[in-house]
Amino acid sequence: MGAMMVFLIARSGVEHMRLDQMFKIEFLCDDLLSRSKTDVLAELINVLIKSGLAIDSAKAIDMLQQREKLGSTGIGDGVAIPHAKVSDIDEIVVVFGRSREGITFDAIDGKPVQLFFLLLAPENSAGQHLKALARISKMLKKPNFRKKLIDAKTKNDLFKVIVEHDASNSL
Repeated sequence: MGAMMVFLIARSGVEHMRLDQMFKIEFLCDDLLSRSKTDVLAELINVLIKSGLAIDSAKAIDMLQQREKLGSTGIGDGVAIPHAKVSDIDEIVVVFGRSREGITFDAIDGKPVQLFFLLLAPENSAGQHLKALARISKMLKKPNFRKKLIDAKTKNDLFKVIVEHDASNSL
């Protein structure tokens, strides 16, 4: 799904779910070490596995790479929202990663990506999956939100920025 499609969904007002239902502080990496697109996908999946989520890493990475072949999920402005549906989870999960240097991710504007929201959804969750993508995309369109994510000093600060911004936009 292209960034424009996600944007259109976000504007339609169908996003009522909150990120704190899909996102935990354990699903956050404030200093990604990866330097390539494939490595960052693996590093983000490993964050989920280390936090106790039982998923098949190789299969999840393969599904994410297949999605990337359809068009980069690097939506510009230093942001990427890689996403895929996988069979071994029961609910949508979101993992956040930040790269200080930026990673080449074939973004639509050609710029390196610093902020990653990786979303995995169960195979049968088309509607919820699209709502979650729309919600994240809408948040990331705001320059002040992106700046707060870049400037946050600690994992706790990052988590607070994400959850509070999401909550303030769901009223």
